[in-house]
Amino acid sequence: MLECVSVVPEVPNTASFSFKAPSGALFSYDAGQFLTLEIPAPGQPGGVVHRTYTISSSPSRPRTITITAKAQADSIGTRWMLDNLQPGMRMKAIGPAGLFTNAASKADKFLFISAGSGITPMMSMTTCMYDEGQDLDVVFINCAKRPSEIIFRQRLEQMASRVPGIDLKFVVEEPDRYSPWTGYQGQFNQLMLGLMAPDYLEREVYCCGPEPFMTAVREALAGLGFDMDNYHQESFGAPVETAAEQPELDDVIPDDATSAEIHFATSGVTAKVAETDTVLAAARGAGLNIPSGCTFGVCGTCKVKKTAGEVHMVHNGGISEDDIEAGYILACCSNPIGKVEVEV
Repeated sequence: MLECVSVVPEVPNTASFSFKAPSGALFSYDAGQFLTLEIPAPGQPGGVVHRTYTISSSPSRPRTITITAKAQADSIGTRWMLDNLQPGMRMKAIGPAGLFTNAASKADKFLFISAGSGITPMMSMTTCMYDEGQDLDVVFINCAKRPSEIIFRQRLEQMASRVPGIDLKFVVEEPDRYSPWTGYQGQFNQLMLGLMAPDYLEREVYCCGPEPFMTAVREALAGLGFDMDNYHQESFGAPVETAAEQPELDDVIPDDATSAEIHFATSGVTAKVAETDTVLAAARGAGLNIPSGCTFGVCGTCKVKKTAGEVHMVHNGGISEDDIEAGYILACCSNPIGKVEVEV
Protein backbone atom coordinates (compact mmCIF):
# COMPACT_ATOMS: atom_id res chain seq x y z
CA MET A 1 0.00 0.00 0.00
CA LEU A 2 1.09 3.56 -0.76
CA GLU A 3 -0.19 6.71 0.91
CA CYS A 4 -0.64 9.83 -1.22
CA VAL A 5 1.23 12.82 0.21
CA SER A 6 0.76 15.41 -2.55
CA VAL A 7 -1.02 16.13 -5.82
CA VAL A 8 0.69 18.77 -7.96
CA PRO A 9 -0.93 20.03 -11.17
CA GLU A 10 1.58 20.17 -14.02
CA VAL A 11 -0.09 21.08 -17.34
CA PRO A 12 -3.75 20.70 -18.44
CA ASN A 13 -5.18 17.29 -17.47
CA THR A 14 -1.83 16.29 -15.97
CA ALA A 15 -0.66 16.01 -12.38
CA SER A 16 2.18 14.52 -10.34
CA PHE A 17 1.07 12.21 -7.54
CA SER A 18 3.60 11.57 -4.77
CA PHE A 19 3.35 8.69 -2.31
CA LYS A 20 5.09 7.47 0.82
CA ALA A 21 5.24 4.02 2.38
CA PRO A 22 2.95 4.00 5.45
CA SER A 23 5.64 1.95 7.23
CA GLY A 24 8.24 4.64 6.63
CA ALA A 25 10.31 2.35 4.42
CA LEU A 26 12.49 3.87 1.70
CA PHE A 27 11.89 3.19 -1.99
CA SER A 28 14.46 1.38 -4.15
CA TYR A 29 14.22 1.31 -7.94
CA ASP A 30 16.10 2.23 -11.10
CA ALA A 31 15.46 5.57 -12.80
CA GLY A 32 13.08 5.00 -15.70
CA GLN A 33 11.15 2.08 -14.20
CA PHE A 34 7.37 2.00 -13.69
CA LEU A 35 4.67 1.25 -11.12
CA THR A 36 1.29 -0.41 -11.61
CA LEU A 37 -1.49 1.13 -9.52
CA GLU A 38 -4.81 -0.43 -8.53
CA ILE A 39 -7.31 2.40 -9.01
CA PRO A 40 -10.98 2.52 -7.98
CA ALA A 41 -13.23 2.39 -11.04
CA PRO A 42 -16.95 2.31 -10.29
CA GLY A 43 -18.80 0.47 -13.02
CA GLN A 44 -15.78 -1.60 -14.08
CA PRO A 45 -15.50 -5.36 -13.39
CA GLY A 46 -14.30 -5.79 -9.83
CA GLY A 47 -14.63 -2.07 -9.23
CA VAL A 48 -10.96 -1.41 -10.01
CA VAL A 49 -8.61 -0.97 -12.95
CA HIS A 50 -4.84 -1.49 -13.07
CA ARG A 51 -2.83 1.18 -14.82
CA THR A 52 0.91 1.41 -15.39
CA TYR A 53 2.80 4.69 -14.94
CA THR A 54 6.47 5.51 -15.31
CA ILE A 55 8.03 6.85 -12.13
CA SER A 56 8.93 10.50 -12.63
CA SER A 57 10.83 10.91 -9.36
CA SER A 58 14.44 9.86 -8.81
CA PRO A 59 15.73 6.96 -6.70
CA SER A 60 18.20 9.46 -5.29
CA ARG A 61 15.23 10.87 -3.32
CA PRO A 62 13.95 7.63 -1.73
CA ARG A 63 11.51 8.88 0.91
CA THR A 64 8.71 9.34 -1.63
CA ILE A 65 7.87 8.00 -5.07
CA THR A 66 6.07 10.03 -7.75
CA ILE A 67 4.18 9.22 -10.92
CA THR A 68 3.06 11.88 -13.38
CA ALA A 69 -0.10 11.05 -15.30
CA LYS A 70 -1.97 12.70 -18.15
CA ALA A 71 -5.65 11.95 -18.72
CA GLN A 72 -6.71 11.25 -22.29
CA ALA A 73 -10.27 11.55 -23.57
CA ASP A 74 -10.99 7.89 -22.78
CA SER A 75 -9.03 7.67 -19.52
CA ILE A 76 -10.65 5.87 -16.61
CA GLY A 77 -7.95 5.37 -13.97
CA THR A 78 -6.06 8.60 -14.56
CA ARG A 79 -9.31 10.56 -14.72
CA TRP A 80 -10.34 9.13 -11.36
CA MET A 81 -7.02 10.11 -9.81
CA LEU A 82 -7.21 13.66 -11.17
CA ASP A 83 -10.75 14.08 -9.87
CA ASN A 84 -10.56 12.19 -6.57
CA LEU A 85 -7.08 11.33 -5.27
CA GLN A 86 -6.06 13.48 -2.31
CA PRO A 87 -3.29 13.42 0.32
CA GLY A 88 -3.96 10.83 3.00
CA MET A 89 -5.68 8.36 0.67
CA ARG A 90 -4.08 4.95 0.12
CA MET A 91 -3.68 2.87 -3.03
CA LYS A 92 -2.30 -0.55 -3.79
CA ALA A 93 0.80 -0.64 -6.01
CA ILE A 94 2.73 -3.38 -7.82
CA GLY A 95 6.39 -2.96 -8.74
CA PRO A 96 8.62 -1.13 -9.45
CA ALA A 97 9.61 -2.96 -12.63
CA GLY A 98 10.79 -2.32 -16.17
CA LEU A 99 13.86 -2.45 -18.39
CA PHE A 100 13.85 1.12 -19.70
CA THR A 101 16.66 2.59 -17.60
CA ASN A 102 20.18 3.86 -18.04
CA ALA A 103 21.21 2.63 -14.58
CA ALA A 104 23.66 0.08 -15.99
CA SER A 105 24.77 2.12 -19.00
CA LYS A 106 28.48 2.74 -19.55
CA ALA A 107 27.83 5.66 -21.92
CA ASP A 108 29.22 9.12 -21.21
CA LYS A 109 26.84 10.99 -23.52
CA PHE A 110 23.07 10.63 -23.70
CA LEU A 111 20.31 11.80 -26.01
CA PHE A 112 16.84 11.71 -24.44
CA ILE A 113 13.97 12.15 -26.92
CA SER A 114 10.38 12.23 -25.71
CA ALA A 115 6.92 13.46 -26.57
CA GLY A 116 4.18 14.50 -24.16
CA SER A 117 4.09 12.50 -20.94
CA GLY A 118 6.81 10.26 -22.38
CA ILE A 119 9.06 12.78 -20.68
CA THR A 120 8.59 11.07 -17.29
CA PRO A 121 11.36 8.42 -17.48
CA MET A 122 13.74 11.02 -18.94
CA MET A 123 12.99 13.29 -15.97
CA SER A 124 13.75 10.46 -13.57
CA MET A 125 17.05 9.54 -15.25
CA THR A 126 18.20 13.16 -15.58
CA THR A 127 17.33 14.01 -11.97
CA CYS A 128 19.16 10.92 -10.72
CA MET A 129 22.36 11.80 -12.58
CA TYR A 130 22.03 15.44 -11.45
CA ASP A 131 21.60 14.46 -7.79
CA GLU A 132 24.55 12.08 -7.92
CA GLY A 133 26.81 14.85 -9.15
CA GLN A 134 27.72 13.03 -12.35
CA ASP A 135 29.65 14.81 -15.09
CA LEU A 136 26.55 15.22 -17.25
CA ASP A 137 26.41 15.32 -21.03
CA VAL A 138 22.72 15.06 -21.86
CA VAL A 139 20.83 16.50 -24.81
CA PHE A 140 17.23 16.51 -23.60
CA ILE A 141 14.60 16.85 -26.37
CA ASN A 142 10.89 17.02 -25.60
CA CYS A 143 8.05 17.55 -28.06
CA ALA A 144 4.68 18.98 -27.03
CA LYS A 145 1.57 20.49 -28.55
CA ARG A 146 2.24 23.97 -27.14
CA PRO A 147 4.85 25.55 -24.83
CA SER A 148 2.28 25.62 -22.01
CA GLU A 149 2.00 21.81 -22.29
CA ILE A 150 5.70 21.04 -21.75
CA ILE A 151 5.72 18.97 -18.57
CA PHE A 152 8.51 19.72 -16.03
CA ARG A 153 9.78 22.68 -18.07
CA GLN A 154 10.58 24.85 -15.04
CA ARG A 155 12.21 22.02 -13.10
CA LEU A 156 14.36 21.07 -16.07
CA GLU A 157 15.40 24.67 -16.64
CA GLN A 158 16.26 24.96 -12.95
CA MET A 159 18.61 21.96 -13.15
CA ALA A 160 20.08 23.11 -16.47
CA SER A 161 20.84 26.52 -14.96
CA ARG A 162 23.05 24.92 -12.31
CA VAL A 163 25.13 22.45 -14.30
CA PRO A 164 26.60 22.85 -17.79
CA GLY A 165 25.79 19.34 -19.04
CA ILE A 166 22.00 19.48 -19.55
CA ASP A 167 21.16 20.85 -22.99
CA LEU A 168 17.39 21.40 -23.25
CA LYS A 169 15.63 21.46 -26.62
CA PHE A 170 11.85 21.84 -26.85
CA VAL A 171 9.77 21.34 -30.01
CA VAL A 172 6.14 22.50 -30.19
CA GLU A 173 3.50 22.07 -32.86
CA GLU A 174 2.16 25.58 -32.36
CA PRO A 175 2.76 28.53 -30.02
CA ASP A 176 0.40 29.63 -27.28
CA ARG A 177 -1.82 32.55 -28.19
CA TYR A 178 -0.34 35.96 -27.40
CA SER A 179 2.94 34.37 -26.34
CA PRO A 180 5.80 34.41 -28.90
CA TRP A 181 7.76 31.18 -29.25
CA THR A 182 11.33 31.40 -30.55
CA GLY A 183 12.26 27.73 -30.27
CA TYR A 184 11.75 24.81 -32.62
CA GLN A 185 8.31 24.43 -34.15
CA GLY A 186 6.75 21.66 -36.24
CA GLN A 187 7.22 17.90 -36.33
CA PHE A 188 10.50 16.52 -35.00
CA ASN A 189 12.68 15.42 -37.92
CA GLN A 190 16.21 14.63 -39.09
CA LEU A 191 17.15 18.26 -39.66
CA MET A 192 16.14 19.23 -36.14
CA LEU A 193 18.10 16.28 -34.75
CA GLY A 194 21.25 17.38 -36.57
CA LEU A 195 20.89 20.92 -35.23
CA MET A 196 20.07 19.91 -31.67
CA ALA A 197 22.70 17.18 -31.26
CA PRO A 198 25.35 17.38 -34.00
CA ASP A 199 27.24 14.55 -32.26
CA TYR A 200 24.22 12.23 -32.10
CA LEU A 201 26.30 9.36 -33.51
CA GLU A 202 28.34 9.40 -30.29
CA ARG A 203 25.36 9.31 -27.94
CA GLU A 204 23.22 6.60 -26.39
CA VAL A 205 19.60 7.31 -27.25
CA TYR A 206 16.54 6.79 -25.05
CA CYS A 207 13.14 7.47 -26.58
CA CYS A 208 9.61 7.46 -25.17
CA GLY A 209 6.34 8.65 -26.67
CA PRO A 210 3.40 7.51 -28.79
CA GLU A 211 4.23 4.67 -31.18
CA PRO A 212 4.12 6.79 -34.38
CA PHE A 213 6.50 9.27 -32.75
CA MET A 214 8.99 6.58 -31.76
CA THR A 215 8.78 5.06 -35.24
CA ALA A 216 9.61 8.45 -36.77
CA VAL A 217 12.58 8.86 -34.40
CA ARG A 218 13.91 5.40 -35.26
CA GLU A 219 13.59 6.07 -38.98
CA ALA A 220 15.34 9.42 -38.64
CA LEU A 221 18.24 7.87 -36.73
CA ALA A 222 18.55 4.84 -39.02
CA GLY A 223 18.48 7.11 -42.07
CA LEU A 224 21.39 9.08 -40.64
CA GLY A 225 23.52 5.98 -40.06
CA PHE A 226 23.03 5.71 -36.30
CA ASP A 227 24.07 2.43 -34.66
CA MET A 228 20.66 1.17 -33.49
CA ASP A 229 22.32 -1.05 -30.88
CA ASN A 230 22.64 2.21 -28.92
CA TYR A 231 18.92 2.97 -29.21
CA HIS A 232 16.43 2.17 -26.43
CA GLN A 233 12.72 2.86 -26.31
CA GLU A 234 9.83 2.52 -23.88
CA SER A 235 6.29 1.76 -24.93
CA PHE A 236 4.16 4.84 -24.29
CA GLY A 237 1.10 2.74 -23.52
CA ALA A 238 2.42 -0.47 -22.00
CA PRO A 239 5.95 -0.49 -20.52
CA VAL A 240 7.55 -3.93 -20.64
CA GLU A 241 8.82 -5.81 -17.60
CA THR A 242 10.97 -8.53 -19.15
CA ALA A 243 13.15 -8.82 -22.22
CA ALA A 244 10.77 -11.43 -23.65
CA GLU A 245 7.96 -8.85 -23.69
CA GLN A 246 9.89 -6.34 -25.75
CA PRO A 247 8.21 -5.93 -29.16
CA GLU A 248 10.06 -6.76 -32.34
CA LEU A 249 10.85 -3.61 -34.31
CA ASP A 250 9.94 -4.29 -37.93
CA ASP A 251 11.25 -1.03 -39.34
CA VAL A 252 12.18 -1.01 -43.01
CA ILE A 253 15.88 -0.22 -43.40
CA PRO A 254 17.09 0.04 -47.01
CA ASP A 255 19.96 -2.34 -47.76
CA ASP A 256 22.68 -1.47 -50.28
CA ALA A 257 23.07 -5.19 -51.04
CA THR A 258 19.41 -5.56 -52.05
CA SER A 259 18.36 -4.58 -55.55
CA ALA A 260 15.24 -2.69 -56.54
CA GLU A 261 13.66 -1.61 -59.81
CA ILE A 262 12.06 1.71 -60.71
CA HIS A 263 9.90 2.11 -63.77
CA PHE A 264 9.51 5.72 -64.88
CA ALA A 265 6.13 5.29 -66.58
CA THR A 266 5.87 8.56 -68.49
CA SER A 267 9.36 8.22 -69.96
CA GLY A 268 9.20 4.46 -70.48
CA VAL A 269 12.55 3.99 -68.74
CA THR A 270 13.34 1.28 -66.18
CA ALA A 271 16.32 1.52 -63.82
CA LYS A 272 17.78 -1.22 -61.64
CA VAL A 273 19.22 0.26 -58.45
CA ALA A 274 20.05 -0.59 -54.85
CA GLU A 275 17.48 0.01 -52.11
CA THR A 276 19.75 2.68 -50.67
CA ASP A 277 19.47 4.76 -53.87
CA THR A 278 16.78 7.40 -53.88
CA VAL A 279 14.20 7.77 -56.62
CA LEU A 280 15.77 11.14 -57.44
CA ALA A 281 19.27 9.65 -57.80
CA ALA A 282 17.91 6.83 -59.97
CA ALA A 283 16.15 9.33 -62.25
CA ARG A 284 19.28 11.40 -62.68
CA GLY A 285 21.29 8.25 -63.37
CA ALA A 286 18.81 7.34 -66.10
CA GLY A 287 19.11 10.78 -67.69
CA LEU A 288 15.71 11.98 -66.47
CA ASN A 289 14.95 15.27 -64.81
CA ILE A 290 12.91 15.57 -61.64
CA PRO A 291 12.89 19.18 -60.40
CA SER A 292 14.48 19.33 -56.94
CA GLY A 293 15.63 21.86 -54.40
CA CYS A 294 16.82 21.03 -50.91
CA THR A 295 17.28 17.23 -51.37
CA PHE A 296 16.46 16.84 -47.66
CA GLY A 297 12.70 16.35 -47.86
CA VAL A 298 11.92 19.91 -46.80
CA CYS A 299 10.93 21.99 -49.82
CA GLY A 300 8.66 19.52 -51.62
CA THR A 301 9.95 20.45 -55.09
CA CYS A 302 10.60 16.83 -56.07
CA LYS A 303 7.09 15.54 -55.34
CA VAL A 304 6.02 12.88 -57.85
CA LYS A 305 3.15 10.41 -58.09
CA LYS A 306 3.86 6.78 -57.24
CA THR A 307 1.50 4.49 -59.11
CA ALA A 308 2.76 1.08 -57.96
CA GLY A 309 5.06 -0.55 -55.42
CA GLU A 310 6.42 0.62 -52.09
CA VAL A 311 9.07 3.13 -51.04
CA HIS A 312 10.66 3.93 -47.71
CA MET A 313 10.34 7.70 -47.27
CA VAL A 314 11.81 9.69 -44.39
CA HIS A 315 10.95 13.29 -45.10
CA ASN A 316 11.35 16.48 -43.09
CA GLY A 317 7.98 18.11 -43.58
CA GLY A 318 8.00 18.69 -47.33
CA ILE A 319 4.87 16.66 -48.04
CA SER A 320 1.43 16.50 -46.42
CA GLU A 321 -0.33 13.41 -45.12
CA ASP A 322 -3.08 14.00 -47.68
CA ASP A 323 -0.54 13.89 -50.51
CA ILE A 324 0.99 10.71 -49.10
CA GLU A 325 -2.44 9.07 -48.94
CA ALA A 326 -3.01 10.15 -52.55
CA GLY A 327 0.14 8.28 -53.59
CA TYR A 328 2.68 11.10 -53.84
CA ILE A 329 6.27 10.78 -52.64
CA LEU A 330 9.31 13.02 -52.39
CA ALA A 331 11.86 11.59 -54.81
CA CYS A 332 14.84 12.97 -52.88
CA CYS A 333 14.16 10.97 -49.70
CA SER A 334 12.31 7.89 -51.01
CA ASN A 335 14.11 4.55 -51.33
CA PRO A 336 12.53 1.91 -53.58
CA ILE A 337 11.56 -1.42 -52.03
CA GLY A 338 11.21 -4.09 -54.72
CA LYS A 339 9.53 -2.89 -57.91
CA VAL A 340 8.22 0.67 -58.02
CA GLU A 341 6.51 2.75 -60.69
CA VAL A 342 6.37 6.55 -60.72
CA GLU A 343 4.91 9.09 -63.11
CA VAL A 344 8.12 10.63 -64.48
